[in-house]
Amino acid sequence: METMPNPRKRRAGTARAAGPDSKRPAGKRTKTRKPTGTSTRVGDSSPEKTSASKNCGNNQSSYWLMKSEPQSRIEKGVDVKARNFLRAMKLEQKAFFYHSNCKEPGIAGLVKIVKEAYPDHTQFEKNNPYYDPSSKEDNPKWSMVDVQFVRLMKRYITLTELKANHQAHKATGGPLKNMALFTHPRLSVQPLTPEEFEFILSLEEKEPS
Repeated sequence: METMPNPRKRRAGTARAAGPDSKRPAGKRTKTRKPTGTSTRVGDSSPEKTSASKNCGNNQSSYWLMKSEPQSRIEKGVDVKARNFLRAMKLEQKAFFYHSNCKEPGIAGLVKIVKEAYPDHTQFEKNNPYYDPSSKEDNPKWSMVDVQFVRLMKRYITLTELKANHQAHKATGGPLKNMALFTHPRLSVQPLTPEEFEFILSLEEKEPS
């Protein structure tokens, strides 16, 4: 569980590989490209942004979790909330790179935002799977952000381990008690609180429970 290819995110966001920090062991989750950088595609703005903030953290987050599949691109579809979170990403913010829809889902590494939202050219390409005839060049519906690989986690943090901590923290009031991975599991892009981010980072220093 250590490979981490370049994430490229579509529809609601596209994560596209970038930059020189690409010294890294083989990586995982998006269509075979290394997360030196990645783009995330975001849809047009809408009133649902407010509702997204209410229902799942808020779009002022400085930390994120981005899902991707091991042998394919990051996610083919991301809903409105995820699109809004993609738009909210700022330069140098960090995100966990999470493999989903695989035998053992979990967090494989860290990426950082190296370019904020900009129009995704594939929405205008008729032969592209992400072509959207309803999107206009003077008013693009979809956008991307670029992310860059930072490093692999010191060990793979599995969904099973995260869930065990989430359940324990619901009882004790710990940092993962409201983690979006469990309260809004279908979101492909999720905000993290600083407490959630730091707690998950601390797990890589410990033996799996």
